[in-house]
Amino acid sequence: MSLIKSISGIRGTIGGAVGQGLTPVDVVKYAAAYGTWALSQKPAAAAASKLIVIGRDARISGELVSRLVAATLQSLGLDVLDLGLSTTPTVEMAVPARRALGGIILTASHNPKQWNALKLLDAAGEFLSAAAGEQVLALADSEAFDFAPVGKLGAYATDDTFLDTHLAAILALPLVDVPAIRARKFRVVVDGVNSSGGFAVPRLLEKLGVKTIHKLHCEPTGDFAHNPEPLPENLRDIAKVLEKGGFDLGIVVDPDVDRLALVSENGEMFGEEYTLVAVADYVLGVQKAKGGGGGNTVSNLSSTRALRDVTEKHGGTYTAAAVGEVNVVAQMKATQAVIGGEGNGGIILPELHYGRDALVGIALFLTHLAKSGLTMSRLRTSYPNYFISKNKIELTADIDTDQVLAKVKKRYAKQPVNTIDGVKIEFGKEWVHLRRSNTEPIIRIYAESDSNATAEHLAQKIIADIKEIIN
Repeated sequence: MSLIKSISGIRGTIGGAVGQGLTPVDVVKYAAAYGTWALSQKPAAAAASKLIVIGRDARISGELVSRLVAATLQSLGLDVLDLGLSTTPTVEMAVPARRALGGIILTASHNPKQWNALKLLDAAGEFLSAAAGEQVLALADSEAFDFAPVGKLGAYATDDTFLDTHLAAILALPLVDVPAIRARKFRVVVDGVNSSGGFAVPRLLEKLGVKTIHKLHCEPTGDFAHNPEPLPENLRDIAKVLEKGGFDLGIVVDPDVDRLALVSENGEMFGEEYTLVAVADYVLGVQKAKGGGGGNTVSNLSSTRALRDVTEKHGGTYTAAAVGEVNVVAQMKATQAVIGGEGNGGIILPELHYGRDALVGIALFLTHLAKSGLTMSRLRTSYPNYFISKNKIELTADIDTDQVLAKVKKRYAKQPVNTIDGVKIEFGKEWVHLRRSNTEPIIRIYAESDSNATAEHLAQKIIADIKEIIN
């Protein structure tokens, strides 16, 4: 059993001993800590909101965890608006729309079905800052909760309509061209991994005017048909459907619909790193056509260089952020980026909201594909082709990983080095990024090149350096 406590929330496997898995006791403890923190952020005015928005993906434990969270928040005197089966970006948008104090999304994202989590949002509908997350964890450790008396318990209400509000906001974006999408008469296969994407994505596609929607694993039972992380090795079912012909593309989302993976008409993976690249190419092109100079972009240090190439092609400036959505959002705000996200298929469009949103990513991508007149495979070949090698090296608990990274940095001091998140070393257009794990003695090593063999060679060279430093 596993329980992972971080500034972004609490994540664990269902069951087991208290403190070792995501048990009912742990759910209540961390929900109470978050609720207590949210109340501390409440303005002094008596009329100020005491509302918390919650929503969940379709995983099997979701309804149980949701009931525990709602009752705990009510016990603190907070009102709860429950969106029920929903998506992470839908909850993020509902928080400011309902002028709530914050929100909790009950999802373990791409983790298998035995996992669940409480993902915590502030009043802006964005993930908690590091400082706020530390405050929540400290409250959980101290158990300094003050529950409300019977006359001041919070109210509970449901709203299963906010997904339609979310979709309407997407359709209203000037960047989304519904007539162009309808004119292409797209035939699309959707893999909803038996979670919220199973109903959210088809509903969006219908509104966009997609001609044919073939549903695969779209019953929101929470019994995931395959590993829910949208990686090529987990997408064999949809690839087989597309290989037979008759469809223009495949769309895959993770259980809470904040990551988007695309599959070409021939069954080949478009590459989740290139979801953001393609969408950014479209957004920047529109921006440039308006005389805006292309606009700025942001992704994290472990994402492909292709985004930088596309950004500079349009006359914009690319900036890298530390890994983690909250870090990418902060950098996007600082640079006034028009589009950003992460190389795991996460699209963040500030014009809609500051959160990864697969639904807006779908609408933007289909607009781009429709206007380009190209097939998926032809569009993919129009972008710089890079390969990322992902590795890790396990260290013994007595080894100081920070010291190891510092020595690697010193060894490559003549190269451009970025240390905002681990150590990233650039070799022209090639790079290697080393990050320490926050939960175990592991250094993760990502390397990118325009050759798969070269990327792997770079990674193995750094691994050899680390072993030499340790010995």
